Amino acid sequence: MKYIIAGTDRPDSNTLKVSKYIQAIYKNLGEDVEIMDLKVMKKDLHDDMQYGKTSESLKPYLEKIAKSEGLIVVCPEYNGSMPGVLKYFIDHWRYPESFEFRPVCFVGLGGMFGALRPVEHLQQVFGYRNSFIYPERVFIMNVHKVLSADGQVQDDMIKQLLVKQAEGFQKFTQALSSFKIDANAVIEQKKQPSARG
Repeated sequence: MKYIIAGTDRPDSNTLKVSKYIQAIYKNLGEDVEIMDLKVMKKDLHDDMQYGKTSESLKPYLEKIAKSEGLIVVCPEYNGSMPGVLKYFIDHWRYPESFEFRPVCFVGLGGMFGALRPVEHLQQVFGYRNSFIYPERVFIMNVHKVLSADGQVQDDMIKQLLVKQAEGFQKFTQALSSFKIDANAVIEQKKQPSARG
């Protein structure tokens, strides 16, 4: 199962609207993907006040991340970077299994630059943790003009780019699926203490 991470907890966000639009694209391509809405998850996320002591209510989300076939991160730009709640969620993920060899792609949305800066920040985070980053990013500039009131994308070029990304990401994750057995072995090996002490 792939998951779309709607990367803000803002009520009635454009991020969630875009996430639902992307979910429908995957549905049309014959694949069901689930949305992780940080607004819904917020109470569970902030129920855990200390790192390393995950709340029971947050564990199912972390388990989904660790077992996902791929992640589609939809991220708005807040003050030149990603929303704090998204980074806080990521900081709870188990390492290395949540990141290492995990296919991930990005959609940014915002004003003039379509969230280029936060997407590049996210690429640094996931690249540092050895995820497989799909290179075709989508940036939705002036998102408030692109979306209709009911959350439909009205710009033909953005529609095409989102479909192209989804088609490509499906092929990307399929091509990497044969690598999973070896990747899991590498992850397990990294968990073992060094023989040299």
